Amino acid sequence: MAHRLNQRCRAFSLIELVVVVMILGIIAAIAAPKLLGTTSTATENGLEHTLSVIRTAIDSFAAEHQGGLPGADGNEITFKDDMDPYLRGDEFPTCPVGAAQNNSVRMMDGTGSIVPGIGATAATHSWVYKYKTGDFHVNSTEAAADGARTFDRF
Repeated sequence: MAHRLNQRCRAFSLIELVVVVMILGIIAAIAAPKLLGTTSTATENGLEHTLSVIRTAIDSFAAEHQGGLPGADGNEITFKDDMDPYLRGDEFPTCPVGAAQNNSVRMMDGTGSIVPGIGATAATHSWVYKYKTGDFHVNSTEAAADGARTFDRF
């Protein structure tokens, strides 16, 4: 009889098993998005939305100022001040991807392609803006999660 009682005490109870299964479920719920890459997809969707908002703000500024573009003097502070009435929030949007992940804007002049200048200051500037043409892009040539595009192509 005493031998049977010792065997019972060594087994797991149903409550203990349920608690272990719940803990494993919570861990899986936290880890699954990271393992499946949904975090990257969400970040990239947010980036596309942020770019859309900023580009719309640039277009709105130009429409209200007879075609003049924000930051026409090539100064980042002027650009951000010009954009302030067209964007929500206290600060210019922060870029969620790339090396810098800040709200610094590299101002470029000229009317040629913006592509050769992208990535040159990626460690310090998250955005790049061509103030003569109004082109606004991510200052990074890193590959997106899909592997088919780079961030400067968003």
